[in-house]
Amino acid sequence: MGDVVETLLQGMTDLPELLIYVVVGVFAAVENVFPPVPADVIALFGGFLAGNGGANPWVVFVVVWLSNVAGALLMYWIGRNYGQRFFSTRIGQLVLQPQQLVKLDAFYRRRGAGVIFVSRFLPMFRAVVPAFAGMSGLGWLRAGLPILAASGLWYGLIVYVGATAGQNWELIRGTLEATGRWIYVVALALAAGVALAWWRSRDRSGAEP
Repeated sequence: MGDVVETLLQGMTDLPELLIYVVVGVFAAVENVFPPVPADVIALFGGFLAGNGGANPWVVFVVVWLSNVAGALLMYWIGRNYGQRFFSTRIGQLVLQPQQLVKLDAFYRRRGAGVIFVSRFLPMFRAVVPAFAGMSGLGWLRAGLPILAASGLWYGLIVYVGATAGQNWELIRGTLEATGRWIYVVALALAAGVALAWWRSRDRSGAEP
């Protein structure tokens, strides 16, 4: 992955301004579908290029921000329109049983906005939380506003740091990647807790759902 990222960053240095916006926007959107995409590093480098005159930092921020929000809302839309249908199938019920869906719906209706806001700072959860929020019937505003706010804070900070990095690009990038590793640890711990709660809430009596 490291070599791929380096190739991407080197390629971005030779791009015209318009294509820089396209690249940072695409990566910011796609990370909602494919979390391993290095969207944070690409956004940071987009800010760095902007700070060195290769682009406009405000445009980089707005493109990254709104692209990320659009990707998250796409996952929300997919969950809202197809989630219940999928989990009503036999394969879907292997993942979530009907009584688990009821509990999940109630959880999102109580705390969905807060969960969505926090999830935007956590890899893995960024992709799945909006989809489950949509499936649970959480309204567009209750889902969209925390996505808009959290993504704005996160990518606003990343683009700002990149744009003001000056000659400290390697230091700033190393700090971001180190922070990202710790965030992954937190996300994995939370994922383990979610998996434990999922297992405990399953009906393992052998009866048909």
